[in-house]
Amino acid sequence: MQTEADYYALFEAYQQGALAAPERASLEARLTAEPRLQQLYTDYLELTSTLHDYAERRRTRRTIGALHTAMLAADATVEEAPALKATVNPRLRISRTEQRLREFWGGHRATVGVAASVAVLAVFGTLLGLEAYRTANTPSAGGYQKLRLEMAQIRHSQQALINKVNTRLPGAEVPPVRESKYGGTGFALTADGYLVTSAHVIQGADSLLVEGRDHQRFHAETVYADQKHDLAILRIKDADFKTFGKLPYTFKAGQADLGERVYTLGYPREDVVYGEGALSARSGFDGDTAFYQVSIPLNPGNSGGPLLDAQGNLIGVVNGRDKDVQGAAFATKSSYLVRLVDSLKNRQPAAAYHLPHLNQLAGAGRPQQLKRLQDFVFVVKVYE
Repeated sequence: MQTEADYYALFEAYQQGALAAPERASLEARLTAEPRLQQLYTDYLELTSTLHDYAERRRTRRTIGALHTAMLAADATVEEAPALKATVNPRLRISRTEQRLREFWGGHRATVGVAASVAVLAVFGTLLGLEAYRTANTPSAGGYQKLRLEMAQIRHSQQALINKVNTRLPGAEVPPVRESKYGGTGFALTADGYLVTSAHVIQGADSLLVEGRDHQRFHAETVYADQKHDLAILRIKDADFKTFGKLPYTFKAGQADLGERVYTLGYPREDVVYGEGALSARSGFDGDTAFYQVSIPLNPGNSGGPLLDAQGNLIGVVNGRDKDVQGAAFATKSSYLVRLVDSLKNRQPAAAYHLPHLNQLAGAGRPQQLKRLQDFVFVVKVYE
């Protein structure tokens, strides 16, 4: 199994052009297909860039320090300069320091100018980097909140179970429980084991566990993540997995209408939760037209859940809410999900993506729709 250091050595050889053509092509193909490897490569580039900038600043400081030392040494050894001939004041003289500075400046003007310019650029680069970091880590002024859930409640339940076993079986060794760090919601994309969730739900995941009603559990892997539209496609990788069964809903490729009644299912807690409301805007936070705004009160854990209209057509993927506006939530439009699936058909076998074409929820009452829908909505647990 390759470690992070192994990957960094591979990336370094790739950057320096030291890889043979087949190895280079293989790595480029993996970078396109494996989001985790792509993230490692991005981290490597950021690290090496930071180290390079730091080294440049060190070299600049050393250059300026050497020039300063040379100036002091010249000032200490120079003899007194001759008197300045002048008609106004014949006793006026230039000091030893001023004379040496004039001579030194005449010989090193270009070097000092370049060094000073580099130093100024380094300072401004550092300030701009700090400002970019603060901007990236400061919540938006409008109060947008992604709905990924930190699994504190589940960790508490796991620890309670361990304590109970230790109490009933004194001296028994209980293997440590690997805790999931984050959670969200996902739902079936195809009967063949592909699912959809929000990209921010699975960000940084080493492994994923998908859990459905009746404690169905599957190990999953990321197929593709679209950060811009906050979409991720997962695939069940358990060898004994067969099928989800026929999906009861279809994916709407066009726009939904303003004022339509909509609803969602999700996992803000360990039990599935239903939410209902209306489509309140055809654009999302800050007017982003890739998203809808809906009037449904949602909580962390709802990210990645399906948004459906009254007829059971899937029209969006829930991903966030406005903290400053009560009940205002956002969802990526299903048309962007359909486009993403179409683009993946060109990269992977098209047969893997059999989107449903028959809506079994149309005409049914809401309780009946929910009964059919629950088997296709899952908790997504993220492990790091």
